[in-house]
Amino acid sequence: MQLSNVRAVITGGASGLGLATARYLLAHGGKVVLLDVQQERGVAAARELGSSALFLRTDVTSESDVSTQLLAAKDFMQGLNVAINCAGILGAGRVLGKEGPMPLSQFETTVRVNLIGSFNVAKAAADLIQHNTAAEDGERGVIINTASIAAYEGQIGQAAYSASKGGVVGMTLPMAREFSRIGVRVMTVAPGVFHTPMVESMPPAVYESLCAQVPFPSRLGTAEEYAGTVAFILQNSYMNGSVIRVDGAIRLAPK
Repeated sequence: MQLSNVRAVITGGASGLGLATARYLLAHGGKVVLLDVQQERGVAAARELGSSALFLRTDVTSESDVSTQLLAAKDFMQGLNVAINCAGILGAGRVLGKEGPMPLSQFETTVRVNLIGSFNVAKAAADLIQHNTAAEDGERGVIINTASIAAYEGQIGQAAYSASKGGVVGMTLPMAREFSRIGVRVMTVAPGVFHTPMVESMPPAVYESLCAQVPFPSRLGTAEEYAGTVAFILQNSYMNGSVIRVDGAIRLAPK
């Protein structure tokens, strides 16, 4: 797929990895719709990005909300062929914490946003994308989910987060296999430790310690590097059903 032909919805698009991906795709001639619950950030981001971008407040855990907003996105872009899931929450906490066992609601909310939200957007997008005219190789569109290396090496305090991201990894191949009949590829990116708004409030010593844990290059990943990975997937039609780690060779320690 040529990036100039991309018509993408991006969840979590108001900031971080999602916003960087939107900038990248727009810079190469695509059109994007940002889906996010952050109203003020979303409106500001769309204004910054220009006339080829739109913000639609969307709760990825709501089936009806996602279906409605994807139709609106398709109408704005006059097409829809890419869905990129970047929306997510950390849900950090020990299973047995100082205040007692983790409330089930905390675990459930993390899974609902990270895993169920990704599934919800993927299936709604695929339902629309399947009606596109197929390209020469039969491709009609691409779905890209975002997992985490915590899906493989979850740390203490990441039980909920790791479970949710492990689910994203687990559904990648079966979904890709199923969607092969409609010409839709499904891929997942598993970022390592990236510089996002979530780490900007860290004390300098903690930030530097985190960077030192990455073998090479010894720094945090950038949102632009994530965006470049997404672009690579979109342009390489033989990439399907796999998970790409982008992590500087880090393997997370227990804590």
